[in-house]
Amino acid sequence: MKFKKTHLILAFVGLIAATGAAAANSGIPIVGDTIGGVVTGTKGPEAGVWVIAETHDLKTPFTKIVVTDDLGRYVLPELPKAKYQVWVRGYGLVDSKPVEATPGNRVDLAAVTAPDAKSAAEYYPANYWWSLLKPPSADEFPGTGANGNGIAPVMKNQQAWVAHMKENCLFCHQIGNKATRELADSGNSVEGWAQRIQKFRDDDIALGDHAKDLGAQMQNNMAGFGHTRGLKMYADWTDRIAGGEIPPSPPRPQGLERNVVITQWDFAGGHFVHDEATTDKRNPTVNANGPVYATDLQLGHLEALDPATGTTTEIDIPGVSPPVAHRPHAMVHNPMVDGKGRVWMSMREGEGKTYDWCTDGSLNKFAAYFPNPGRVGQEVALYDPAAKKVDIIPVCFDTHHVNFGHTKDDVVYFSGDFNVLGWINTRVWDETHDAKKAAGWCPFVLDTNGDGKIDTKGANWNQPPDPIAAAGGAEGSSGRTPGAQAMAGDTQDPHKDTRIASFPYGMNISPVDDSVWVAKYTPAVPSGVIRMEVGSNPPETCKTEYYEPPKLPNGNYAAFNVRGVDIDSKGIAWVTFGSGQLGRFDRNKCKVKAGPTATGQQCPEGWTLYQAPGPKLTGTDVGSGWYYLTWVDLHNVLGLGKDVPFMPGSNSDSILAFLPDSHKWVEMRVPYPMSFYPRGMDARIDDAKAGWKGRELWSVNAIATPWHQETGEGSFEKVVKFQVRPSPLAN
Repeated sequence: MKFKKTHLILAFVGLIAATGAAAANSGIPIVGDTIGGVVTGTKGPEAGVWVIAETHDLKTPFTKIVVTDDLGRYVLPELPKAKYQVWVRGYGLVDSKPVEATPGNRVDLAAVTAPDAKSAAEYYPANYWWSLLKPPSADEFPGTGANGNGIAPVMKNQQAWVAHMKENCLFCHQIGNKATRELADSGNSVEGWAQRIQKFRDDDIALGDHAKDLGAQMQNNMAGFGHTRGLKMYADWTDRIAGGEIPPSPPRPQGLERNVVITQWDFAGGHFVHDEATTDKRNPTVNANGPVYATDLQLGHLEALDPATGTTTEIDIPGVSPPVAHRPHAMVHNPMVDGKGRVWMSMREGEGKTYDWCTDGSLNKFAAYFPNPGRVGQEVALYDPAAKKVDIIPVCFDTHHVNFGHTKDDVVYFSGDFNVLGWINTRVWDETHDAKKAAGWCPFVLDTNGDGKIDTKGANWNQPPDPIAAAGGAEGSSGRTPGAQAMAGDTQDPHKDTRIASFPYGMNISPVDDSVWVAKYTPAVPSGVIRMEVGSNPPETCKTEYYEPPKLPNGNYAAFNVRGVDIDSKGIAWVTFGSGQLGRFDRNKCKVKAGPTATGQQCPEGWTLYQAPGPKLTGTDVGSGWYYLTWVDLHNVLGLGKDVPFMPGSNSDSILAFLPDSHKWVEMRVPYPMSFYPRGMDARIDDAKAGWKGRELWSVNAIATPWHQETGEGSFEKVVKFQVRPSPLAN
């Protein structure tokens, strides 16, 4: 019997399909605490899609997420005993119907192809939607005010507009998620946006009185554009989306991204948590298998999650009565774990008084060098879990972010004061419990006269303008101008050293020479990194350097909106820019480090910039992502390599790792619930002998508006654990 040609082709296709199905159905290791199977779509196995398992049977809601391999296979590992709802999510799809499953069983899943591009786009990250927004074109600048083009005169060019948009519209929550890209029908989108930014929430999941502050701040930020012009930009954006405009499709996870395992726990009762900490970065085995800590920015608590049991604990950080302003407790901000497993916390709004030793030089050598009166309630909190005790330590400087040096004194440093870098010598504190003896600070002074030292007579320094007035008062405030940075050459005396002032933000300490590096956050354009050598006898030995990304031929800066900085084991600084890049800065390449030109632009040769993944904002060369801080894996905890820098994709539901050797990105996306807004991260080794299962990177969903998540009203923040296994099927 002879087959026709068509029969032969059909038989061959059938053989291929059968072979593919057999391959897909093999090699799926299912054991007692796993669920595995194959995801199949209309065209066969679905590669690079997420399989999500969620349960409410445990002490706190629990979710596990993995990615399918090339053959559509998946394995959900390390599942606590419970009943799970399991479903498929992926680009090009709509969610499949959840299937009930228990660990130890195989569950094959059917992917559902999106019926149209609009339905598929509902699952895209916020930054893809935000990329559709259209800032004013470059030729409309400078602004000529309300009686001209509507753009505020302070906006000198498009870069200033975009910098303001990025810095002041993104630091609380995402823009581009469903809650922000859709506008209730008001008949007039400009009026709708005006009403939106006035609104604040006062129910039990909101920020309380702090929401009123944010409402006023949003009004100020919109005015920074030119109020009506800014409203029109956002109204045009939501109108076009309502009319059917959609962004480009993101790529599905590839390569190492398919090896990522994500675990989530509900956390903090719906309150706004800001930062997390799990271990001592210098020794990531500290606090192994211990709690994940995060600061509750709303109620002044330290929240703790036991990942083994799902139990959460609320640790009150006490204040001094009467409470400051409208807050019942101190406003704790950023936690870090020391080598003893204690948690050190900055406090944005502590309670108390100012201290004579902050300004009286006869009482304190640091006050004699640079009196720093600051404000009332400057404090640091220290929680000792072994003693279950909280100490409140008075200091003479504002605090924001926290990190530890690498000397035997175990110095803990604090960014956040506009004028100084502050610290506590923890050895001295433990010996004396005397803050006056343990605390110190130094102003940021550049060696602009080039004599190799800082003149210790502060009156002889070139002085900056008032940094708080120039910066608009606080994080996220409008009104920032380049006047916040006073540099040599701006009617400065070249024979003097020059003090600079700003809001010093993200901070880390070099493991090579113990220099302290701080992101100079204010103003957004220009911005750069400050490096301070504290020296052997501070404050006299303190010396500061400042480095900006280079200027471009058109006068713009190659990067702006600096936020985070961390230092690898070779002394290389990795810098996160809100403008959409990761910067690599090698100070060893700098030909000029001091002198009259060492005011920011003296070392373009030290910089290399890497564009982060994702689309760019319409009509600009600026990425639509936004990145909060920087963290470098000094110990190869996660398995992607030693000295790999990470940054949080705060507007893209992700943590991003950059592989320096290959210049490739690994984007670890959290697909559910959408609106994952990480600010920072750290990585811990729970069991060095357990392979990938004993190593993890931790973060929290630190969105100021938990109800913006796709799960809506009543949503909790999330503790999120990332692991990278050797293959998508490892268990």
